[in-house]
Order: sequence, then C-alpha cells, then structure tokens
Amino acid sequence: MNKNNVKLAIAPIGWTNDDMPELGGENTFQQIVSEMALAGFSGSEVGSKYPRDPAVLKPMLDMRGIQICNAWFSTFFANGDKAKTIDEFINHRDFLHAMGARVIGCSEQSRSIQGTTLPVLEEKPCFTDEEWRLTVEGYNELAKLAAEKGMQVCLHHHMGTGIQTTEEIDRFMQHTNDDVCLLFDTGHAYYSENSQAKMLAILEKHLLRINHVHLKDVRDEVVAQVKRQRLSFLEGVKKGTFTVPGDGVIDFIPVFKLLDDAGYRGWMVVEAEQDPALANPFEYALKARKYIREYAGL
Repeated sequence: MNKNNVKLAIAPIGWTNDDMPELGGENTFQQIVSEMALAGFSGSEVGSKYPRDPAVLKPMLDMRGIQICNAWFSTFFANGDKAKTIDEFINHRDFLHAMGARVIGCSEQSRSIQGTTLPVLEEKPCFTDEEWRLTVEGYNELAKLAAEKGMQVCLHHHMGTGIQTTEEIDRFMQHTNDDVCLLFDTGHAYYSENSQAKMLAILEKHLLRINHVHLKDVRDEVVAQVKRQRLSFLEGVKKGTFTVPGDGVIDFIPVFKLLDDAGYRGWMVVEAEQDPALANPFEYALKARKYIREYAGL
C-alpha cells in the first residue's frame, strides 16, 4: 500500500475496554500510549482513560509520536434524541478538531443491544421507516456540522445495532448525502455476514465513501459458541470473538488491495478488543504491526 496515503493507528480498547472497565482496569494511560508507540504505531483513537483537555493530552502524545485520528461518538437519532445528540456532537467535534483529527466516527445506538445481555445474533434491533428517516436526516446534519471544521463524519456499522447487516449498510449509504461516509470495520462486517466474500462486497461497494478503516480479525470458533449458547456481544468479546489481523480467519490481503487500488487515503486502525489478561495488549500490538508490515507493506 502507498505509505504516503495510509497511516497506521491502534485503538486503546485492546488495553482497557470502555464498555467493560474491569477488563484492563490496571493498565494506565501512559502505559497504553507508550506501548502503542513502541509497537510502531503513529496514531490512536481515544479511550476512557485519556485526558480530555487537549492542552494536557496533546503534549503527552506528541512526545511519543502518536496522533489522535478518531474517537467513538454515539448518536440517538432513531430514538428522537436529535437535540441532545447534536449538542454533544459539537463538543465532541471541537475536541477532536483541537487534537488534529479529521474524522468523526459515529454509531447509531438507538435500541442497540451491544451493551446488554441479550443474544447478539438473535435480538438486534430493526429500524422502522420512521426511525430510518430520523437517522438519515440526523447524519446529513452531522456531516454539515463536521464540514464547518473541515472534518468528515463516518458511520460505524456495528454488531447489535440497527445498522449492522449488508442490507442496512446499503440502505444507510443510499439515503444519506455523499458527504456522509462509512467507517469500514472488517471484524463487524465478517461477524455479521459470517462470510469473507460478503465482507469484501461491502468494502468494494462503498469504497469511494469509506474514510476510516478498522482492522479487526475474528475467531470462528468463538462466533460459533456465541451462536450456540445465545451469548451477548460483550460475552463474546470476553471469550475472544475478536483478535488482531493475522490471528483469526479473515484474509486481509484482498482488503489491502481493494483499498490501495481505490487510492484510499486515511487511517487504518487496529481495533481488536480482547481480555488483556488473556491476550497481552503489547504482544498483540506487535503481532498486528508485523502482519501489516508483511502483507500491506506499511
């Protein structure tokens, strides 16, 4: 891949999980960002242990050669919480802009079950036509607000949400304006569709509107257990649904080729939430970095 176009980051969720603070609770912010840099990454997304004052956070990252590239933002348009979502988005946008990020990754969390005990493969929400209308209108407005700061919004398709499947991603992309982009997540696409081919089809179809990429691998045997035992999303995470590229079943070589052939410009972020007690975060960061160097040439 073109080193001038693509930068590599890693998410702190491998060290400490914001949804399950007991996972990696012992890992400090300074340890996290130091190990990211030592493993050879130049970017990071934002975790709960990160200081939220740019004047405090930026110098600590600068001395390690780490740049903030994105941070999760939850939207609740389908629920009708537009005013609150917009208000909180503006604050989130301004923080990311101050940190030098140019992408804002959002997930529509109305009726999401990703943080509940419901079986993730059976109980995901399906939006009504009205909920779709509210979501599309909301994201079109977010894109305009992001553009005020020279930034872009992208939708993070996610397990357990109303925008998870191929059909749901297609519907969202079809009805939103062209300045609403897609955060493509290999792990969630594979997990949802249980297919490498279908994962690649999502990527290929929406290539020109993808502005941020999460590199996440999947363990098929854990997904089978999640299905068999009717486990929740977070229960699956604790058992090891996800891992870093090269450690699961996904072949990333065609992912890298499709992105490179399309002239992708932006960040690729290793985002593989695991239990740090079972998967040493630094060890897995090194494993991911070696795989990407070997197969993407970065």
